[in-house]
Amino acid sequence: MVVPEEEIMLLLVQAGAARSAALSALRLARAGQFDAAQQQLAAARENVSSAHQQQTALISLDEGSGRLPVTLILVHAQDHLMNAMLIQDLAGEIIELYRRNTAGENDA
Repeated sequence: MVVPEEEIMLLLVQAGAARSAALSALRLARAGQFDAAQQQLAAARENVSSAHQQQTALISLDEGSGRLPVTLILVHAQDHLMNAMLIQDLAGEIIELYRRNTAGENDA
């Protein structure tokens, strides 16, 4: 089975958009723009969700039988998704730390 490259590229684009939004959220939080940071973090979550749905569709094509060829672009897309998910999670925590620091809270 050959998966159309467009399906894999969609996963890659969605994961890349999630990563970019999460990094933008961090930059905004560092500048004290917490509402805008939360909006970017929400955009990152939406993109991760879309990418995860795309990933699930690709996995369902494989059916655990090795029918889906593991190409370099597929591995690259998976790598982007995992990084985006990690950055999104860490961004949420770091933004909270920025918020607490700005508010003068000592509880972490």
